Amino acid sequence: MQKSAIKELFLYLIVGGIATLGEWGIFFALDLCAVHYALATLIAYLLSTFVNWLAGRLLVFKENRPSILKEIASIYLASILGLLLNLLIMWIAVDLLSVNEMLSKILATALVFAYNFLVRKFLIYKKKAE
Repeated sequence: MQKSAIKELFLYLIVGGIATLGEWGIFFALDLCAVHYALATLIAYLLSTFVNWLAGRLLVFKENRPSILKEIASIYLASILGLLLNLLIMWIAVDLLSVNEMLSKILATALVFAYNFLVRKFLIYKKKAE
């Protein structure tokens, strides 16, 4: 792995960590307010995706960026699969396995993290052929 790729991954871990803490905080607050876990997951995921995009744009993916509208559209389009994976994992963990909702959310986030990084790295911010 090249030095720049390692640096990007490390910075994305920080960016992802910030977005994740925000997502978990929002989910936890909504859960305390008795919002159904699926709706809480949706709201938390959409808001954390925005935070992840903004922080990633400022700190990690500084090169090869498309126009801002195309970039945001690409991020949210790619995030739809991440959201569906999140909801599927939450449903399996909560409804089928009776795992605590917050613990299920943490598990779902961990499993979707790699997908999010790879989509951004190799699809949205891929290097153009020279």
